[in-house]
Amino acid sequence: MRKIIHIDMDAFYASIEQRDTPEYRGKPLAVGYAGPRGVVAAASYEARRYGVRSAMASKTALRKCPHLIFVPARFDVYKSVSRQIMDIFHEYTDLVEPLSLDEAFLDVTENHKQIASATEIAREIKQKIYETTHLTASAGVSFNKFLAKIASDQNKPNGLFVVKPKVAEHFVETLAVEQFFGVGKVTAKLMHQLGIKTGWDLKQRSENELVSVFGKAGHIYYQNARAIDDRPVESKRIRKSVSSETTFDRDIDNLDELAFELDIVAREAFDYIDKKKFRGRTVTLKIKYADFKMITRSRTFAEAVSDYETFYKAGFELLQLVDLSPKVRLIGLGLKNSDDETGWYDAVQLRINFDEDGG
Repeated sequence: MRKIIHIDMDAFYASIEQRDTPEYRGKPLAVGYAGPRGVVAAASYEARRYGVRSAMASKTALRKCPHLIFVPARFDVYKSVSRQIMDIFHEYTDLVEPLSLDEAFLDVTENHKQIASATEIAREIKQKIYETTHLTASAGVSFNKFLAKIASDQNKPNGLFVVKPKVAEHFVETLAVEQFFGVGKVTAKLMHQLGIKTGWDLKQRSENELVSVFGKAGHIYYQNARAIDDRPVESKRIRKSVSSETTFDRDIDNLDELAFELDIVAREAFDYIDKKKFRGRTVTLKIKYADFKMITRSRTFAEAVSDYETFYKAGFELLQLVDLSPKVRLIGLGLKNSDDETGWYDAVQLRINFDEDGG
């Protein structure tokens, strides 16, 4: 039986800003942009008490909390702190699977320090993170990834929660379906319409029934309702695509202006492509119009795209084929279909736009 830990930093971006600027401590704070299309990237716990949440439109957040402090994101700082945290994880095991800059799974069944108790390892890691970064983390400990991830959210902030095998099924039965990994608002609404509100309700449905309604995800829901999750912690992932995008302050319908913006996102994406020696053959242009309709256009080459000129030219040629009569609010360019089978993982954020539609 595996010993899995899920570590999730507490309000990571917001906590770093409060750590680095003492006058922000104890005050409602949001990382993001307060403009007309702004969105909250992260909210401090003080802001959450007013109902402010990540991915919320900034204007909504300000209605809920008029004295909310907005600060711009500093992703170089967040990535630097993330590397410190990941280094701590690797002191205990090589089986570390980052999910983002601020959370990861660890398989400590066998660990470098030969500590028998996963709970004890989780305590040590939380303490080391605090000593190193002056930030708190919450940890979930169990025998699979599904349970460990849910457990890490039970006692936030600065929490530690353990789900042992003997109580696992009962624990899952008591959960609201919204707490299941992969169950978003739309799926939860459909489940509620079917009378499925808890893990126990979900457990009463047959696998065939769940698959007929939810497709392949039905298999996962069936297993998770029984506290089953056989996925291993994967220390490396194969990246299948790299892209960058930006949302404009104003909508654009001029080809020359769009070509200029395309060059910016193309260079940003290709810098990463070149740095990581990523190989891909399909260039994909992404366009989102002012009415939020989104389209993509792609071109696939016989061999991997290896230079910026080819990458940008393909994107520009695709842009010339796009209807610009509705103005454009977002443009993106990416490369996909990796030929590299060795696989790698890096917690990277190319460009984030705090746009209220999540663009």
